[in-house]
Parts: sequence; C-alpha cells; structure tokens
Amino acid sequence: MSETNYSTDGNQLEAVVHAPLHSAARSNNHAQIDVSEKDTFPPTSIGAGKLLPPSLPDSDTYVVTFEGPNDPQHPYNWNLCTKLSMSIFGCFGTFTASFNSGIFAPGSSSAAKTFGVSDEVGILGTTLYVLGFAFGPLIWAPTSELIGRRWPLTVGVFGGAIFTIASAVGKDIQTVMICRFFAGVFGASQLSVVPALLSDMYDNTQRGISIAVYSLAVFCGPFMAPFCGGFIASSSLGWRWTLYIPAFMGLACSIIFLLFLKETYAPCLLTARAAALRRQTSNWAIHAKQEEVEVDLKELAQKYITRPLRMLLTEPIILVISLYMSFIYGLVYALLEAYPYVFESVHGMNPGESGLTFIGLIIGQILACGFIVSQNGVYVRKLTANKKILIPEWRLSPAIIGAPVFTAGIFWFSWTVFTSSIHWMVPTSAGVLIGFGILCIFLPCFNYLVDAYLPLAASTVAANIMLRSTVAAAFPLFSTQMFKNLGIQWAGTLIGCLAAIMIPIPLLFRAYGPKLRGRSRLGL
Repeated sequence: MSETNYSTDGNQLEAVVHAPLHSAARSNNHAQIDVSEKDTFPPTSIGAGKLLPPSLPDSDTYVVTFEGPNDPQHPYNWNLCTKLSMSIFGCFGTFTASFNSGIFAPGSSSAAKTFGVSDEVGILGTTLYVLGFAFGPLIWAPTSELIGRRWPLTVGVFGGAIFTIASAVGKDIQTVMICRFFAGVFGASQLSVVPALLSDMYDNTQRGISIAVYSLAVFCGPFMAPFCGGFIASSSLGWRWTLYIPAFMGLACSIIFLLFLKETYAPCLLTARAAALRRQTSNWAIHAKQEEVEVDLKELAQKYITRPLRMLLTEPIILVISLYMSFIYGLVYALLEAYPYVFESVHGMNPGESGLTFIGLIIGQILACGFIVSQNGVYVRKLTANKKILIPEWRLSPAIIGAPVFTAGIFWFSWTVFTSSIHWMVPTSAGVLIGFGILCIFLPCFNYLVDAYLPLAASTVAANIMLRSTVAAAFPLFSTQMFKNLGIQWAGTLIGCLAAIMIPIPLLFRAYGPKLRGRSRLGL
C-alpha cells in the first residue's frame, strides 16, 4: 500500500530543497555573492549598465504565509463538503490503480494461449504491474513535494490508462508485459500520493480515519477485480476487455482530476497566493518559500533510493515490520491465483464464479475498516492526554488482534477447501477472517513506521514500498504451483504456520518498541 509521508502540520516531510542565495549572502557593495561552487565571476549588474540593486532589508517580510491556524485557505480549514469531495476523488483513483492490478489475473491464461506461451508467462502480467508499484514512488513522491499533488495524480492516472490500453491492443506478449509494467509505474502515483493528499487536509485527530478508508480502496480493488475479470474473460469479450475496463476507469478518473481536483499541498497554495499578490501590488519581492527551492537530484536520489536501502539494513524496526507487511501484502496477490485454482479444481466453478468467493475477503476488510475507525476515538483521547505527543506503539492495538484472526482464517480456509465434500461456503466464510486480519495488520503497522520515524517519514515509506512491492510481485509466480505440488491443505498450512510465527511481532514491538527506538539514531 503505499502508499505516504505525513507530518503534524499536513505538509510533506524532509523535502529535499535548497534555498537560493538571499540578501544575507550579499555584502554592502551588492556584488559579493557566494559562487564558490562555480568557476565564474560574480555578476556586477542586471543588464543595460544597471548595477545590482540594494538588498532587501528583511527578506522574511516579503514571504507569504497563512494568516494563522484558522486561515480558511489552509486545507485543514476547508469545509467538510470540499474535503470529502477531494477524498472521494483520491480514493477512486487509488481503487482504479489497485483494481487494475488484479483484473488481468483471470484472463492471464487466455492471453498466454493467444500468444502461445505458458501460463507462468501470462502471470507476469500481474507480477510486472505490481513490480511497477515498487519503482513508481521513486518518481511520484519527490514530484509531489516539489509541484504539489494535483498534477502527479492527474498525469499518473492518465498515463496508467494509456499504457493499459497499449497492453489491451498489444500484438505480442512483449508489448503486453512491458506496458503492464509501465501502467504499474504510473498507477503507483495514486498509492504514494493520495495518502499525502489526505494528510494535507486532515490533522492528527482525523487522519487515521481517512487513511483507513484509503487502505480499504487499496485492498478491496484487487479482491473485487477477480470476479469482474473472471466473467469478462470467460465471456465473448475475451481477456483484452479485462484491460479495457480499467483503462476506461482511468480515463474517466483523469478527466475528474483535471476538472475538479484541487491542489491541497499548502506550500503550493501559498505560491499561488504570492503570485496573485504580486500582480495586485506590482511588488515583485513578494514570494512563497516554495518558490525559493532548487532541485538537487543527488539528494533526491539519496532520500528515495540510497537512504531507504540503508535504513532497511540498519534499522531493525523498519526491516522486521516491513517484512511482516510484505508477507501480508504478498499474500493478497498470491490469493489472486490461489483462490481461482482451488475453487475451480475442487468445486468445478468457472472463472467468474470462483471470483465471487473473494466477497468474503471484501466483507472482512470492511469490518476491519469499521473496527479501526471505531478505535480512533481511543487514540485521540490518549493523544490529547499526552499533550499531542505521539507514542508510535499506540498504533499497534488493532494489529495485535488482527494477527491471530488472520492466522485462524488461513487454517480454516486450508482445511475446508481441499475437498468437495465440504460446501464451498465454508472456505469462503474463512475469507472474512483473512480479510479482517489483512487490514488490521497492514494499516496499524504502516502508521507505526510513519510515527516511529516521523522526521524521515518519506525515506521510511520508500523503504517499505520497495520491499513489500518487490516481494508481492513474486508471490503470484509460485502460489499456484505451491498449491498443486504440496496439496491445497498443506500449502495453506505452510502459509498459516508462517503467519502463526509472526503473531508475536506486534506484541513484541508494543513492549520493546520504545527501547529499540531509543537506541536508533534515526527514530524519535
């Protein structure tokens, strides 16, 4: 999931920017400017023989800011209707990207037959799309910090739609697969930028609810896709329409974004305000802080590539929690292949009917979302009593409950689905527990990482995304073979045992997290 960098003031953290030289860098002769990084002489005039003008007496006087905490133009203070509209638009874009990740799976075998390749090659259509999720945030996250949220979201969803159409009309398997990868790269904009959009509009007391709904869109998309894709692929429309449908959704979403999505990033809103004031007053010294920034590609690479990798290797909290989340996230995409296989081979269902069994997982996730939202009041009371000081371990309570529930669901499914003598509704019902556990584990763990490394949230999230998306991309490649070779009940038992081993992880971090964070050089 992505998706997301939060801060307590609603702006992105650790933006890699460098202010240009200001008046403090100039001496009284107006000509001495620090140019030590370049082998050029400092400028002495502004053209036409005019000397450099005198420095501003106090440049901060000309910096545009919000009037205060109650400024109506700050996204925190927008009316509820506007906030809800922007949230719905963002979550629809997220749902479109995640839905696209799973809808091709039911048609992958038909696509493989069309091009004369093996089913394993056809599964690459899902794998490469999810792999695109690992690379996309490296582009969209820094871009959203520099130019705001609106354009990365709009360009991302439009690019995803274009590459999905290119996959649908592909004349060879290479075209289909390459375009699926780039569709995932563009689709990652929704997973990585929408949480930032929500954090722009909601403070600490409200953000948990909005992110819970966003997470529901992330996970319900892949689980709703199989029955839609199954019926489409097995109909006269064929597998290509499993790609046309999400492409049309992406085009509709891009039009909505272009016409109705407002910018929510506070620094960019101040930039627009500064531009309006300059036009009104003809005082060109008026500016916003965001206009002072300069892009440093070296530091951007460090922040989103090298630093996240170092954090994965040196921070036990990030490594262990990310591995746990990777297992959960990977299982989501493993089930896209495993569910159809077991229900079609054991109960004789067609692709559309086997896709309907995912409804149990969706119901479980909706229940989990309601449970997490109901706990928000408890979290807010604790936060208020602690004078708004974050304690990251408070986030883990739902995960402590979700971990054993998830494990029980896996065992239930494994030992009731392997024989047709047990009605198909029994293993389908196990999906309620599995779906409940997935969301109850994933979302609290994600919020825990963000809170624990708040000053470095962008790098922390980048590390988490790269690991879990890479792991999740591999799961569909072996899930069907594992269930075939080990047997349905024993393959499920293996997954259940791994889940059982991981049950103590939230409990251990709840107990020893403060001590581990105290030893960290990076965390709070």
